[in-house]
Amino acid sequence: MNIAILSRDTKLYSTRRLKEAGEKRGHKVEIIDHMKCVLLIEKKNPMVWYNGRKLDYFDAIIPRIGASVTFYGAAVVRQFEMMKVFTAVESQALIRSRDKLRSMQILSRAGLGLPKTVFMDYTKDTEGIIEAVGGAPVVIKLLEGTQGLGVVLAENKKAAQSVIEAFHGVKSRIIVQEFIKEAKGSDIRAFVVNGEVVGAMKRQARDDEFRSNLHRGGHATVVKLDRYQKHSAIIAAKKLGLAVAGVDMLPSKRGPLIIEVNSSPGLEGIEGATQVDIAGKIYQYLEKHAGKNKIQKDKVNA
Repeated sequence: MNIAILSRDTKLYSTRRLKEAGEKRGHKVEIIDHMKCVLLIEKKNPMVWYNGRKLDYFDAIIPRIGASVTFYGAAVVRQFEMMKVFTAVESQALIRSRDKLRSMQILSRAGLGLPKTVFMDYTKDTEGIIEAVGGAPVVIKLLEGTQGLGVVLAENKKAAQSVIEAFHGVKSRIIVQEFIKEAKGSDIRAFVVNGEVVGAMKRQARDDEFRSNLHRGGHATVVKLDRYQKHSAIIAAKKLGLAVAGVDMLPSKRGPLIIEVNSSPGLEGIEGATQVDIAGKIYQYLEKHAGKNKIQKDKVNA
């Protein structure tokens, strides 16, 4: 098959691994910078142009869309969908997962465990917000934050009030969450492909840090999920419509609590910790579903 990886950086581990894994399986793989794509919108003839040429020959795409360019990246994915190209991550699922508030509402409605969370519209009742999530310490997050950026731990009520007021002062939308002390600076990432957990790792923060993100200096080890954790990860990905997802959970006394569902999860940490060919699992999914799509398109064009 002809497969495009939508990525802005050819040097990223995940991008390189996906290209390498695809070529190893006999596919023709090309890396396309989605921010350089031009979208032609025409009746019955949608098209994507890239560096002066039509991208009308791909059977499937693997979106690796950064959070800062979600709007245009999702538009490019949507255009390929209109061209009947199979995608590992659908455009609406990408948008849904990037909206932290919306995704948490969806997961809550599905009955999945979440940390107590408050969202507000620049209210001055900061004391009420803090008490609503169980009191200090609390975690304060920017709605647009990623990789641990825009996440603050406020150790006491005064600090929490100051941080909330500061974010409100610059008109930044935030959520306030309870701090799960028993997690001890760790979380669990379950990597889900096509409704199955294909790998899981425990991420542990540095001693001087509460964020366990590997980009923040945390380290990862392989972990075996219990049935509640596995069930939560699979249902979370399903409810957000993601066939490929990284589901982040906090261990707690009341079971796994989901803190984020990532639609472009990195491969380096999970492959290093588990020694599982996660990139290959993604291609198995594409081969199963995009392959059928290719056969149907070939019949139409015959």
